[in-house]
Amino acid sequence: MLRKNRKILFAIALLLGSFSLTGCGNNKADHGKTVIELVHYKPEAVNYFEEVEKKFNESHNDIELKISSPNDAMTVLKTRFIREDNPDIIGIGGEYNYSNFIDADMLMDISDFDGLKDIKQNYLDINENLEFVPTEGIYGVPYMANAAGILYNKDMFEEHGWQIPKTWDELLTLCEDIKAAGELPFYMGYKDTWTCISPWNSAASSLTEATVCKDVNKGTTTFSKQYRTVAEQMKTLLQYGPKDFVAYSYNDACTAFARGEAAMFMIGSYAVPQIKSVNPDLNIDSFVYPASNNPEDNILTSGIDLQFCVMKDCPNKEAAYEVLRFLLEDENVQEYMDNQNSIPCKEGTFTLATMLNGMKEYIEEGKVTDFQDHFYPSEMAVDALIQTYLLDGDTDKFLKKFDEEWLRYNRDLIEKVQKYEAEH
Repeated sequence: MLRKNRKILFAIALLLGSFSLTGCGNNKADHGKTVIELVHYKPEAVNYFEEVEKKFNESHNDIELKISSPNDAMTVLKTRFIREDNPDIIGIGGEYNYSNFIDADMLMDISDFDGLKDIKQNYLDINENLEFVPTEGIYGVPYMANAAGILYNKDMFEEHGWQIPKTWDELLTLCEDIKAAGELPFYMGYKDTWTCISPWNSAASSLTEATVCKDVNKGTTTFSKQYRTVAEQMKTLLQYGPKDFVAYSYNDACTAFARGEAAMFMIGSYAVPQIKSVNPDLNIDSFVYPASNNPEDNILTSGIDLQFCVMKDCPNKEAAYEVLRFLLEDENVQEYMDNQNSIPCKEGTFTLATMLNGMKEYIEEGKVTDFQDHFYPSEMAVDALIQTYLLDGDTDKFLKKFDEEWLRYNRDLIEKVQKYEAEH
């Protein structure tokens, strides 16, 4: 997902002024219907959205819904923002772009949207935590979440009698047992730097506070203090993967895991469709990464993969709300889940994908926290920093670099946050 330097977004905000410009116009089609345009960043779900658009327009006489699914949605959206050609609703993830859009005053406060009452509180809290500084109001409707932890070959586990680990020490013991059985515990696709982020996020979720990045911005802690155990765990697990862990890409790892060449894969639920494309019969389940030796401290990494935000200059709020209500109908929520192996942010009785069974308890109890990298600016290239550290192995050097790079790419934000803290 693309993330843009916040200075550029402030420039966009200045170009757009107070966002009272024409933007969407009156959104009236020639046939008198109110047109609502939705642009989202999930092109892999284009079939779902085409069906939703069709069903909505067949069931509504006064509103016409137009949905766009561009491949490079963030670039498309930011270009349109500069041209004062905003859509009415955007579908984006709960990450740095969302934070920037709030900071630039681009999104409508939808606190009065009645559908929010059905959204799980923990995902509303995750969104609130993404704000650079506390901002009154609610600016997104969390729709779908994903989860990251450890996928495992269920048949292989049952064949050898291996048990799901509940603590860090149990995970290491399991890895030793798998090695003793002549199997590879983990396949790692660290040639693609972004794959380093998944186990990093999972470890950080249980070993640090969800507010760690905000606390660093406030000046109350450092990453050198907060991330040491996370970094050490990443290094420890290398001995349980391929000898040359940067020789294999994400595609290589998915293929190898699908063929039974490893018992486990530290990755998000989003990898399952690709794994299944290689071996549709693979019996996959998952469990929460057990970073802590206290089982009660372990928590599932689950961030908002898709949410809907109404643009501040949308002239037809009630029509936009009607679209949101339609998207939140149980039938449509379940259809998206089935299509994308997703986790619903809405309360209700939904059927999860079977490969999430091992995480189901955490999902149902709301024992989840956001992905740490949702707070990282893309310019900082944290994934590359982690890969370099794993090759180098110098934890002190890595943590020092992490703190230095954070300051470099967040200097203006840190100044703003600390000014806010001083004033409040």
